[in-house]
Amino acid sequence: MLSQFGNYSDHGSPMNVIEDTHWRQSWKALGQELTAKGIAPQLILCVSAHWLTESDWALTGMAQPRTIHDFGGFPQELFDQQYPAPGAPEVARQLAAELHSPQDGSALLLDQKWGFDHGTWSVLLPMFPEAKIPVMQLSMPYGLAPEKHFEMGRQLRALRERGVLIVGSGNIVHNLRAMQRGASDNQAYDWTIQFDTEVQQRLDSGNLADLSTFLDWGPQARLAHPTHDHYLPLLYAAGAVQEGEAPRVFNTAYQYAALSMRSAIWGLEA
Repeated sequence: MLSQFGNYSDHGSPMNVIEDTHWRQSWKALGQELTAKGIAPQLILCVSAHWLTESDWALTGMAQPRTIHDFGGFPQELFDQQYPAPGAPEVARQLAAELHSPQDGSALLLDQKWGFDHGTWSVLLPMFPEAKIPVMQLSMPYGLAPEKHFEMGRQLRALRERGVLIVGSGNIVHNLRAMQRGASDNQAYDWTIQFDTEVQQRLDSGNLADLSTFLDWGPQARLAHPTHDHYLPLLYAAGAVQEGEAPRVFNTAYQYAALSMRSAIWGLEA
């Protein structure tokens, strides 16, 4: 059976992959549900906040992508984590020609150097710990307008009908400088809650194209995203949503008062 899902996961702190948080438990439960129902994906395409390119989109095209530990100041246990899922070179070559840049119509680039950054493996490791499903990453050209990222997400919709799980991995709210280490999961700044709520309203209404206008929502947008690298993956997941699909929302709480962990999956019944 083909899997036909689009998923947006807020990955939060890298520590979530080794600590027994309820975020990690939710990702684990989701993977177990897909597997138990016989609808685990045939291939995973992940758009992570941590792979930014300048003006072109790129796909990982290697057979054995490396696990990238793109962080510092964490315990050695985190650096020891590996996610040895295979790549899909033939599929990557096909998709690089099939998809095109919404900016200028050019084909996508094939990358042989990147791999799986922690935006990808920190979510997939709890979901599919056996690491047997092929995985590719798609980069994000950071210099392009948000609308272009949503348009690329629209192109990804067709892949869902071919057994591909589309994963966007970022954070709906992400302001590292404002983090409060002692904050509980239900504590957040007013602007965190306001921006998180505005996103949820658009998810509920199905007005997903409006998510790309977030920079016009007021000062809370700049506080929620001093840089918008962690917001953009949402636009890919939202762009891949089929007409009339309702999201199943999970992990509706906060980390450190300045990160929203709200996540959603489309195409999976409650």
